[in-house]
Amino acid sequence: MTEFKEFVMRGNVLDLAVGVIIGGAFQSIVTSLCNDVIMPGVSWIVATVSGMDVKNPETGELDFSKVTEILNVGPLSIGGFVAAIINFLIMAFIIFLFVKGVNKLMSFRKKEEAPTTKQCPFCMSEIDINATRCAHCTSVLELAEEALKEEAPAEEKEEDTSKSKKNKKK
Repeated sequence: MTEFKEFVMRGNVLDLAVGVIIGGAFQSIVTSLCNDVIMPGVSWIVATVSGMDVKNPETGELDFSKVTEILNVGPLSIGGFVAAIINFLIMAFIIFLFVKGVNKLMSFRKKEEAPTTKQCPFCMSEIDINATRCAHCTSVLELAEEALKEEAPAEEKEEDTSKSKKNKKK
C-alpha cells in the first residue's frame, strides 16, 4: 500500500492524469465543433455543388432537412458548441482546484533538507559541506573557520565597549 501511495503521489502521475482528463474534455470541444458547426456548412456546400434540390416544393424556400437526412448531418448548432466550451472550462477549473489542493498537501509532506554545500570565505565559491579545502582556491577551510570564530568574540567586545562609552556620555 505504501508503494502505491508513493507511486500516485509522484508529480508525473498526477500530471499524466490531468493531461488525460483535459485531453478528453478538449476532444468534446473538437467533436462539437466538427459536428455542430463545420459539418452543417460542409453539407450545404456539398448539396449546392452536387445540384441537390434543397428547396421545399410547397413554399419554394430553402429546406436543409433533406440535406441533413441524406448526408447524416444535424443542423447548425452553435449552442451545442458553446455548451461544450463551457463544460471544458468548468472541468478545467475543477481540475485546477484539485491540483492546487494536492500541491498544498504535498508541500506539508516535504521535509526540509539539510544544506549540502557551504561558501568558501576566501573566494566565495560553493563547495561541499564536508570539504576541508576549497576546490577553487585551495584554501584550508578549517583554519578559516577557526579564525572566524575567534573574530566573532572580538567584534562582540568592541560593540560592548562602544555601548558602554555611549552610556557614560549620557
